[in-house]
Amino acid sequence: DIIGEITAASSEQSDGIGQVNTAVTQLDQMTQQNAALVEESAAAAQSLRDQAGRLATAVQVFRLSTGQDASQSSQRGHPAPRLAAQ
Repeated sequence: DIIGEITAASSEQSDGIGQVNTAVTQLDQMTQQNAALVEESAAAAQSLRDQAGRLATAVQVFRLSTGQDASQSSQRGHPAPRLAAQ
């Protein structure tokens, strides 16, 4: 009968709306998690930038002898600086 069909259709629509609601809730949660990860990534990137700046400042005190300077240094009895193996 028609009432039974309407009842069944309403039930199916209700189930569909429930599924959509669940999906929207999951999307909202994932969006919030993504926003938190973006904030963490930005903070980590800034931290790395700061560390790189400090490292660049720290290594500025080192000087390497090149070419003629190195040979003069070794002639004076001081070994020329060598680059570390990479």
